[in-house]
Amino acid sequence: MGLGSTAKKLQKVADIADDLYTKVNELKAQLQDLRGTVEATNTRVDEIDGRLDEQRALLEAIAEEQGVDTDAVLTDALIEDAEGSTAKSDAATESGETEADAKSSDD
Repeated sequence: MGLGSTAKKLQKVADIADDLYTKVNELKAQLQDLRGTVEATNTRVDEIDGRLDEQRALLEAIAEEQGVDTDAVLTDALIEDAEGSTAKSDAATESGETEADAKSSDD
């Protein structure tokens, strides 16, 4: 085995190392972008949560002013939603669909 084949092998290893270094740097950049996106998304979610809390407070104040029992309204909505889910599940069972199929057809 001559020095020529050893040099070729070393060059091949160096090329592979260079490619890996480039890929690692690309992954680092992608990870930094992803972190920025996650932080921005968290900020937006926090803002939306704040707005939702404000809207909930306003709606509850209006409902109280109008004499509406918000707890009863929410309970009725939950019952209707549960009954609707049960009806869809029963219909899916009768038609041979799985519950997941029934849910995906709603989307």
